[in-house]
Amino acid sequence: MKNLAFIFAILLVVVSSCKLKKEDRYAGIPLPEKELFTKEVDGKQVELFCLENKNGIRVYLTNYGARIVSILVPDREGNFADICLGVPGIDDYLVESMNLGCTVGRYANRIQRGQFTLEGKEYNLFINNGPNSLHGGERGFSRRMWDAIQEGNSVRMYYFSADMEEGYPGNMDVQVTFTLNDDDELVIAYLATTDKPTVLNLTNHAYFNLAGEGSGTILDHEIQIMAGFITPVDSTLIPSGELMPVEGTPFDFREPLAIGKRIEQDHPQLIYGLGYDHNFVLNKEENGPELAVRVVEHASGRVLELLTTEPGVQFYCGNFMRGNHTGKSGNVYHFREGFCIEPQHFPDSPNKPEFPSTVLRPGEEYTQTSVFRFGVITE
Repeated sequence: MKNLAFIFAILLVVVSSCKLKKEDRYAGIPLPEKELFTKEVDGKQVELFCLENKNGIRVYLTNYGARIVSILVPDREGNFADICLGVPGIDDYLVESMNLGCTVGRYANRIQRGQFTLEGKEYNLFINNGPNSLHGGERGFSRRMWDAIQEGNSVRMYYFSADMEEGYPGNMDVQVTFTLNDDDELVIAYLATTDKPTVLNLTNHAYFNLAGEGSGTILDHEIQIMAGFITPVDSTLIPSGELMPVEGTPFDFREPLAIGKRIEQDHPQLIYGLGYDHNFVLNKEENGPELAVRVVEHASGRVLELLTTEPGVQFYCGNFMRGNHTGKSGNVYHFREGFCIEPQHFPDSPNKPEFPSTVLRPGEEYTQTSVFRFGVITE
């Protein structure tokens, strides 16, 4: 009996130690608090959701803007950090201007002069970015309340966009499902239908810093983009309709290269974007998700890979970050301290017939899948 009691005591210590270790893995990280996400917006309750897989990776989400709030992943030593930029709670998200972590629609990126013609009818959108319409207009999908339900390690969010909301035709049902699997992948699946011909281009606008949010520059991150061309832009960041080869330019990331290596070169496209803020034309071969981007932060060993079904990805390296937002860690977000890799169709496609079409018609389904895969390198 004494031996049994001794064994039981040892097991109790081991179980307690495992539990403590699990909680300790997030020590020092400001975790999102439900109390900071309890508010009614537009007559609906803001909610906070948490997904966690067997490896301890956590993803926090909120139904305000169907947005990612936090992503907690380990480095090569097993130390966790939050690699997704964000602000502490809903009151901060209501006033932030960076589109942190949100679902962007109806049309991600820019539409020239906020105008397009579809089936002989001209539509006028809200102008919110110089002379152009950006990310869906005044509120888009990012400043709307979504209905949401969690089932296991998935959260499905729904939004009904009424005909002529922000100037876009058609009553539209939109669904975005976030799933965290045990392969350390955050899968984002989009589905939409309409009752009138319309245009649609959805993406997620998460900002990443693989050293941890609020930890400083991302210019030392190494990035590889599987693209041989970009869609060059004018001074208002509207594509010309042409494709520009990346070979021999600062936009050649076909082999891994530090983000900051060539960002200060005297190239017209870098001047227009104040750095990288461009659509890369992916080398797509299949219809399913393909590897599009790989980012490595060598000090921590953290790796982020993006796989997508989309034909393009917007690479943006925080050129408009001006120290106006204080992040979850209490640190101010300064110039180029976060990057975005936004899977998408091309900017201004409704006005560029040579680009892949973004038209959605009644009876059709818009679908898109993007996979953010987390990992580490050991060297």
